[in-house]
Amino acid sequence: MLWGSKDAPMTALQPTANAAALPSPAAPAAPAIPTKTWIAVIGATLGAFMAVLNIQIVNASLADIQGGIGAGIDDGGWISTSYLIAEIVVIPLSGWLAQVFSVRIYLLTNAFLFLVFSGACALAQDLPQMIALRAVQGFTGGVLIPMAFTLIITLLPKAKQPIGLALFALSATFAPAIGPTIGGYLTENWGWQYIFYVNLVPGAVMIAMLYVSLDPSPMKLSLIRQGDWLGIITMAIGLAALQTVLEEGNKDDWFGSPFIVRLSVIAAVALVAFLIAEFTVEKPLLNLRLLARRNFGFGMLANFLLGIALYGSVFILPQYLSRIQGYNAEQIGMVLAWTGLPQLVLIPLVPRLMQRFDPRIVIGVGFALFAGSNFMNIYMTNDYAADQLLWPNVVRAVGQALAFAPLSAVATAGIEAENAGSASALFNMMRNLGGAIGIAALQTLLTKREQYHSNVLMQSVSMLEQATRTRIEGLTQYFLNHGVADHADASHRAIAAVGKVVQKQAYILAFSDTFYLLGVALIVALVAALFLKKPGQLAGGGGAH
Repeated sequence: MLWGSKDAPMTALQPTANAAALPSPAAPAAPAIPTKTWIAVIGATLGAFMAVLNIQIVNASLADIQGGIGAGIDDGGWISTSYLIAEIVVIPLSGWLAQVFSVRIYLLTNAFLFLVFSGACALAQDLPQMIALRAVQGFTGGVLIPMAFTLIITLLPKAKQPIGLALFALSATFAPAIGPTIGGYLTENWGWQYIFYVNLVPGAVMIAMLYVSLDPSPMKLSLIRQGDWLGIITMAIGLAALQTVLEEGNKDDWFGSPFIVRLSVIAAVALVAFLIAEFTVEKPLLNLRLLARRNFGFGMLANFLLGIALYGSVFILPQYLSRIQGYNAEQIGMVLAWTGLPQLVLIPLVPRLMQRFDPRIVIGVGFALFAGSNFMNIYMTNDYAADQLLWPNVVRAVGQALAFAPLSAVATAGIEAENAGSASALFNMMRNLGGAIGIAALQTLLTKREQYHSNVLMQSVSMLEQATRTRIEGLTQYFLNHGVADHADASHRAIAAVGKVVQKQAYILAFSDTFYLLGVALIVALVAALFLKKPGQLAGGGGAH
């Protein structure tokens, strides 16, 4: 079985007193990794890439989907929310379910169902159908993310894990960046249905790779009776309620909405019950004691903050380009391509950098560059568009590429095989949860800061100011010269035009504030990364507590 492939080199690492007497070399090279192992890792990471891509590729085309199925703007947000809720609930469950049904059956079944429901989403006729189909698509696609991570840290020996984690970084950082580019192009040129059909060909390749590379193993259905059902139920309820609060809170005025208040109470009670259950039951769903390990604990914190910045920046940039610059989906995708395409070149080089330099230095440089790319956007003006965003996006791409794979490698160094499922679930769940919290915080910050800047700016455009009166008089005359007969109507339009200019400038300042917040989050992540131990200090597996 593949699960034993990484144990083979262990005998070669045992020092022996009579090694010099043997005819073989004193330091034999580690056995080559079987081709099937690489096929399994590549196939699984391709699945993770598609699952993450389906978040951003849909978000970029949400308006077109809403129009196609007759959904309103407010309710249409559930097309994304249903996918995210299902995904974040299934990620922590995947380690246990893979034990119950075996890795091969569990992964292949969910990969196949992901493709089936991707195609079904393209055929949805109304909003309820789309929401239901997207939820099931998210539940099956969410499996692919932690399982790819688990295969990397269980199938590959430590020396080769940086290569596997670099591949996984393509799903975690490249997919969100390139999603709007692909989604915008397909929607503008082929129709929104093709953002779902695009999964079918690479999905078939993924299934074929997993089918030939994963060895069969018996299912352990008896584990269902022994399952941590209290933990499963409380976690599912708590995460689903929390994700809904984060996705819908800003739209519903947060705690001004009874619906949001009730869900917040449910989330708090359920998640506290989950934590109590995990520390008291004999066989918990997730081994939360892993968080006490220095590298995993600080790595989780840095990864959570990375999720805030990673998904937050992918949320803010399209919002800015759409609202302020009037870009369509394809134009937005072309701007964001510069946060994705450089990573294709850089990510394959990261394992070499980790060999030449202390991985913690690579992580620190990555976070510093990512933070710097956000700080480059804090002085935006009315003319700040694609050309001005080019270099910040390139710097961001370099930072993301350098930070993710080394952080994953250092955080999971010393994790035993029996804890790999819990480590994978926690690590990936926290990045997604960070993204959800980050987007919710940015939505609220954008609204509040726009109101603040509008109030400040309006003090400078008072009707008591001569410059303001002159501007309004000029605009009034403009409207009178262009078909508006009534002077009062023309004056009203002039005042409204000035108000729009003020609001637009207030939004530009508010967007600058959101980039500042993202930069600060990444500085905190950089500080957390400074507390990581050098991976070499974790030799010996479980000693790293």
